[in-house]
Amino acid sequence: MANRSSDIIAALTKGLRVIEAFDAHHPRLSVSEAAARTGLDRATARRCLLTLVAEGYALHDGKYFTLTPRVLRLGMAALATLPLAQIVQPWLDQLSERVGQSASVAIRDETEIVYLARAAQRRVMSIGLMPGSRLPAHCTSLGRVLLAALPEPQARAIVERSDLAPRTALSLTDPEEIMARIAAAREEGHAIIDQEVEIGLCSIAVPLLDSRGRTVAALNLGMAATQDRAAAMVGRYLPEMRRVQAGLARVIG
Repeated sequence: MANRSSDIIAALTKGLRVIEAFDAHHPRLSVSEAAARTGLDRATARRCLLTLVAEGYALHDGKYFTLTPRVLRLGMAALATLPLAQIVQPWLDQLSERVGQSASVAIRDETEIVYLARAAQRRVMSIGLMPGSRLPAHCTSLGRVLLAALPEPQARAIVERSDLAPRTALSLTDPEEIMARIAAAREEGHAIIDQEVEIGLCSIAVPLLDSRGRTVAALNLGMAATQDRAAAMVGRYLPEMRRVQAGLARVIG
């Protein structure tokens, strides 16, 4: 049943837009900046920001607003209700222990991936990854596997509206090169990233399928680039990942 306009709470919609205006590149926003990023007028943006402060979701230093960790409750509560995260966690824990590397499961949200579950052996990235963390889809092994599950025109449209600014000197920035890697992932059933996200980090990913063969998420292993060059990762880790892939296909609805 379609939502009637009378069912929509406009103030809540505006407040959510203000929360989404904050990101890694905009951790602090003034009223003017929040208005510009949301398309709201200054007065509405200001009321939304002050409401977030009053409810403990933001801080205000007199000019700039910043979100507080309380905002994480919103995302973590949503993730916690997803059965998939609960299903995959023990499989991740056991896989990570067997191979001695960090394992993660993620889904795609527009041009980004969102981590649902993670089992970390050691920290190999400068940023700490946890459920709810986001990275660009086009330059991650998880993201390329998820994009490979889409029809080529849809995957291309997502790549073309992504921020392709290089994260390292090895990052691919040409949409055609990225699409070629996505096509390879579609053909081979896995994707490998060699230091495109961060120097010193390699990863390999496979799709996670439901009982009908549809890709619902992606699984990866991440490791230091000095441990295993990309060419060696397939033989060493892919068989274990395939076993987890097959096991989860039997239990994912």
